[in-house]
Amino acid sequence: MARRVEQAVILAGGEGTRLRPLTSTRPKPLLPVLGVPCIEYVIRAMAAAGVKHIFLACGYRSEDVRNALGGGDRFGVELELACEREPMGTAGAVKLLEDRLDGTFVVGSGDTMMDAELGPLIDFHLRRGAEATIGLTEVERPEQFGIVGVSAEGRVERFKEKPRPEEVFSRVINAGIYVLEPEVLRMVPPARKYDFAKDLYVDMLARGRGLFAAPINGYWRDIGRPGDLYLANMEMASRRPASMAPAGVDAEGPCHFGEGVRASSSRVRRSVIGRACVLDASLVDGCLLLDRTSVGRGAEVRGCILGEGCRIGAGAMLRDCVLGDGVTVSPGKALEGTNLEAGAAL
Repeated sequence: MARRVEQAVILAGGEGTRLRPLTSTRPKPLLPVLGVPCIEYVIRAMAAAGVKHIFLACGYRSEDVRNALGGGDRFGVELELACEREPMGTAGAVKLLEDRLDGTFVVGSGDTMMDAELGPLIDFHLRRGAEATIGLTEVERPEQFGIVGVSAEGRVERFKEKPRPEEVFSRVINAGIYVLEPEVLRMVPPARKYDFAKDLYVDMLARGRGLFAAPINGYWRDIGRPGDLYLANMEMASRRPASMAPAGVDAEGPCHFGEGVRASSSRVRRSVIGRACVLDASLVDGCLLLDRTSVGRGAEVRGCILGEGCRIGAGAMLRDCVLGDGVTVSPGKALEGTNLEAGAAL
């Protein structure tokens, strides 16, 4: 009988400082992609691969994560929150769960957008008899990530975290999804900040341990900055069947509309509009609008991300702005390249 992998850990403790003001009122894993928190995509991918119990390694605003996800019944898994008192690094956070992990397990990141099939990665790990297997993906700008060189059989031969341009030897990167054997955690020092990519895998490579890697099958994108979050939404909108534009909207795709959007004589271009948003004879171009945001008559919003419950006054002109939840912009106001914290009013 084939071995089953039933446990997983999702790292969901980061503060998402580069995404502020959006993360001032929510943890990064709850940022939405097509109206769904990005961490839900990871949970569903793990559940589809047979995982039954998932530990959520949380820190920043952990209660928000608990309240949003519940106990896991709707995903067909059991979710258990495990809170860090202080940041311990990616491997250090999993080390805290060492006594609870009793077989091969999966580690994923709640801070990235991943819509992928994980079964083949798990099967590869088991076939190779690996101690650790890194999920790989390919990107245009690998300097921001850890690049990986592998042999024909998938054994990791080279690894470089955040290389300088002259050090880049591949566009294939570590996607932050791992299949691990419990004994690997014995290499992680206790009570010390320690990372998988920067520390553990470098050590394993130097020791000649069973470190392998294979491509993940599906979509992946880092959402570390507001522009990345917008692109994840647009790319996922392109991958999914088009949602029907509500009455009163002239839409030019790709676009996605959440439930309950109300509009009159408005134009929407390459944008994702959240649930219960209201557009009144306005233009929304290249934007991400979170739930319950309204754009007043004659207003134009271009290249912006607007948090939940924002109110854009009639005739306002916004370009390349990121607004936190509940921001109010006065009628006729012009803003460009502005970041406003939640609850601000201009």
